[in-house]
Amino acid sequence: MPLKAEDALGFAQTFRALEENVSIALLDKPNPIRLALTTLFAGGHLLLEDAPGTGKTALARALAATIDGTHSRIQFTPDMLPSDITGVNMYDQKTQEWEFHRGPIFAEVVLADEINRASPKTQSALLEVMAEAQVTVDGVTHPASEPFMVIATQNPIEQAGTYPLPEAQLDRFLMKTSLGYPARTSMIEVLAEAARPDRSQLLSPLISTAHVTQWSKAAAENHIDRAVLDYIAALAEATRDDENAILGVSTRGAIGMARCSRVWAAAQGRSYVLPDDVKELAGPVWEHRIVLDPDASFSGATAAGVVSKALITVPAPAVGI
Repeated sequence: MPLKAEDALGFAQTFRALEENVSIALLDKPNPIRLALTTLFAGGHLLLEDAPGTGKTALARALAATIDGTHSRIQFTPDMLPSDITGVNMYDQKTQEWEFHRGPIFAEVVLADEINRASPKTQSALLEVMAEAQVTVDGVTHPASEPFMVIATQNPIEQAGTYPLPEAQLDRFLMKTSLGYPARTSMIEVLAEAARPDRSQLLSPLISTAHVTQWSKAAAENHIDRAVLDYIAALAEATRDDENAILGVSTRGAIGMARCSRVWAAAQGRSYVLPDDVKELAGPVWEHRIVLDPDASFSGATAAGVVSKALITVPAPAVGI
């Protein structure tokens, strides 16, 4: 059932209330907050890449505190095992039966802190649950929570002892963004409350997990014209055909854009998607999925440049509502 205009306005009001609540803990970062909330309602996962101490963990904690559900934090280290994430079967001598002990992945919001510090074997433990919302241990499948969102952080500065995420796992993150440093006025406010560094403790839950699921299903029905879908497909093809890229936007990435643009439009009170929604989301949704040719990268080419070129060369459709 298509999203009605009045429902879009209701979604926008809820979205703004959540955004304002999270902004109490993370000052001067409206766009990353909106991207994180869009990822949540689109049913995806978020990758935060930035320098240490910019508020990556604070954003994850604030988002978890805004939702009346469970949340967990996994500190990734080189010696971590996959079972430390998914859980393990343990033998109960009293009942003489195997009992599954759930790992920290079984929560509505999961903070995967410094994900690139874990070995590839441990990183791969997240592939199934991120793509299919389920975990298989010893042949038995366990469903993940609903809603389910992984917010992973990584530090791009210090690469010693880290394991870069493979393309298959990067493609499973719906969006990737960074926070950057706050403006001086916001920095002064943070310093004034240095005795209380974790501002997420000030937050109260505003929405239940059931309502998150309900609004997610409603936003997924937001109208998107076939001309806009053709625009998304043409942009994805343009990134694949770019001479600087050896791997462009995948089909999963194009589907992710359609999902995100529906939520983004609803968050602005619209019951329809515009080409401008796609343009605004192209960087966060697509740049991390592009693999550059090594020679082109050495010459200064970037994934952002590939996406920008596609947006310039592919004409946007004129969509009438």
